[in-house]
Amino acid sequence: MRRILTLATAILLLAPVIPASAATRVIVLPGAKSAEGITAAGGGTYYTGDLVAGTIFREDVKRGTAERFIEAAPGAMAAGVDLDRRHDLLFVAGGTGGKAYVYDVRTKAKVADFTFGDPRTSYVNDVAVTPQGAWFTDSYHPQLFFVPVVAGVPGAPRTLPLSGPGAGGSPDTFFMNDIIATPSGDTLLVAATTPGKVYKINPRTGVSAEIEGVNAPNVVSLVLEGRRLWAVQLDDKITRWCLDGDLSRGTADGTITDPLFDQPVSAAKLGDRLAVVNSHIFSGYPPTSPTYEVLLVGA
Repeated sequence: MRRILTLATAILLLAPVIPASAATRVIVLPGAKSAEGITAAGGGTYYTGDLVAGTIFREDVKRGTAERFIEAAPGAMAAGVDLDRRHDLLFVAGGTGGKAYVYDVRTKAKVADFTFGDPRTSYVNDVAVTPQGAWFTDSYHPQLFFVPVVAGVPGAPRTLPLSGPGAGGSPDTFFMNDIIATPSGDTLLVAATTPGKVYKINPRTGVSAEIEGVNAPNVVSLVLEGRRLWAVQLDDKITRWCLDGDLSRGTADGTITDPLFDQPVSAAKLGDRLAVVNSHIFSGYPPTSPTYEVLLVGA
């Protein structure tokens, strides 16, 4: 679940691919204390966030390596991440305290630091970049946060209250987790972990509607390609769905499992494969796994 300052001298640790099976490869994140969101940067490059330490890793799946790329300031977290490729801006959902960060991946500099919602109760869990800007979820409140991007510069944030069935959550109830968007940014999809449902949201009005037929218990993350949806579930599986034209209904289209899944928490598309992040979150909080990794599995 989705629960920086630039280094003067970068220390890059490379981790080799460990063959797991004929269908799976493993890329270990060097020195990670946890693992959470992942986003594609193109050309086989991905960025992954360390939830509890805030570190940003960069993976090269062609070489099968991972490096520590951006070291976070003390106390920073990195839940969901998404990249604005047009402007080389990495948006990071900062988890507790209503925090969010923006980094320039060319310089590794932090260019924006936001506090959304109620810092005492808001948990900024994930982020989705659209042509207009970046949308963030709040797991404990029925609202989204939007940061516009104009000429490559993040602007002043605003809050979008939600209505309809996707407006769950309260300061005592964890609800909304991941968020993704259609290519135009006209429709948002959010994963609600507790009911195991997926909702679409109108970003202009905040009105939500359940995507009927999609039942994904413990869903924490979503991947959308055309009308095909992948739902990453903490119970060690990824379900695949075919959506109708207006994204209002889904039909089951298979399940992906792997013996190396250990509470997968996010994924990104890579050709005919998925890059899947193992969270090991059930080992405790903070997690206590000796390693955290990205798995490459068939989609």
